[in-house]
Amino acid sequence: MASITIRNLDDEVKELLRRLAAENDRSMEEQARVMIRAAVDGQIGPGRIDQIEKTLRELTSVHGAATPAGAPAGKTFPRGALSGRRILLIIGGGIAAYKALDLIRRLRERGAAVRVVMTAAAQEFVTTLSVGALSADHVFTELFDRKDEHDVGHIRLSREADLLVVAPATADLMAKLANGHANDLASTLLIATDKPVLMAPAMNPRMWAHPATRRNRATLQKDGIAFVGPARGEMAESNEAGEGRMAEPLEIVAAIEAQLDVSPKPLSGRKIIVTSGPTHEPIDPVRYIANRSSGKQGHAIAAALARLGADVRLVSGPVSIADPTGVKTIHVERAQEMRDAVEQLLPADAAVFVAAVADWRTENSAGEKIKKVAVEGPPVLRMVENPDILAGVGHHRQRPTLVVGFAAETQDLLHNAEAKLRKKGADFIVANDVSQGSGVGPSGVMGGDRNRVRIVSKAGVEEWPEMGKDEVAARLAALIAERLKTIVV
Repeated sequence: MASITIRNLDDEVKELLRRLAAENDRSMEEQARVMIRAAVDGQIGPGRIDQIEKTLRELTSVHGAATPAGAPAGKTFPRGALSGRRILLIIGGGIAAYKALDLIRRLRERGAAVRVVMTAAAQEFVTTLSVGALSADHVFTELFDRKDEHDVGHIRLSREADLLVVAPATADLMAKLANGHANDLASTLLIATDKPVLMAPAMNPRMWAHPATRRNRATLQKDGIAFVGPARGEMAESNEAGEGRMAEPLEIVAAIEAQLDVSPKPLSGRKIIVTSGPTHEPIDPVRYIANRSSGKQGHAIAAALARLGADVRLVSGPVSIADPTGVKTIHVERAQEMRDAVEQLLPADAAVFVAAVADWRTENSAGEKIKKVAVEGPPVLRMVENPDILAGVGHHRQRPTLVVGFAAETQDLLHNAEAKLRKKGADFIVANDVSQGSGVGPSGVMGGDRNRVRIVSKAGVEEWPEMGKDEVAARLAALIAERLKTIVV
């Protein structure tokens, strides 16, 4: 049926569907199924190809969308998650300014109208020509521009937008806003606005760690300014690494969507604990026992729960991905640290244990690097069992109302998941096959971007189709919200 539907679409719609499928690493048929399922699940019976095609056209059409208020006359914007929204993007002066170009593209793909203000320093890194071409609008740079200021342009700009986004937010811009300075267009807009502001900091790790920057961020957060990032990683400067990398464009888009989301919040007032990533169990100061978990699924679940209004506390093992937006994250290394952090967060309404916790650790990790001695052979590592965090919380005196566990198996998936459900005291287990032959993408489940799970509970087994980890997270968050609705607190 999917292939018939696609064959009957006109060339323009097929081309857009082809692009969406490529972006999500899907076939065109799978992309169509995902979009249709999300929009009309349960509403279309077998054989309703005309209705399916109509729905697909509505989802992918780039025609007929209303022009957002304040957008230049004659311009249309595609339907999307941000359709009709007006974003004022302030680009600060830092090497990360180049990411703002991709951010503009991503926002416009989702239907947003984007107007851009560039500081003088930002123009040293990217040109107004590039920014204007991508935003399809005039780029504002000067506070005292005769043409732009004939009708008090900076006041108009600051209040016509739905959201002001500062990316990159430099230490200078943060300091100006925290201390009420307004000596250029960007800082004046930030002082004059009555709309929410989202900042994506980017700077050298030492600048980010400086007490003045920390103090300014605390002041801005108290004033209601939202933040996304920064992340840890390699800096543009040679031999520099640490916390200070600007969040990636798609992470900023997600934060923007969360800021502008006015949908119902079924998990509002609920406290939920999520664990994510691997644990690292030290052998000596340079070696450790670990696994291939990337943290992508756990972080996506934490973000999805936060989007539904939950107060999410994420306990994360060592990962290379950024903390999810709108989530309070606690970073740990070892299983014992994760157990302690989780127990300190109790009581909670729900707990979702996604982390791939190491089952064992060495009885005593060496204080110095273990040296290889040819005549002695490899050292003997005496192993002891790590705490079972899921079972500990599942049978805890402060057990959350809803406990969800994950089972990553390479064989006997359902049998092992059902045994885990009984033993751990969980309400349901999300089981996934992480074997080489699981068929989930070229990189597999662990470290990959897609997943195929089964929900195992006392009521039986519900099998979900293969989908992106963000989609798994959204469906699981909705399931948790539905289950908690039936529970009286």
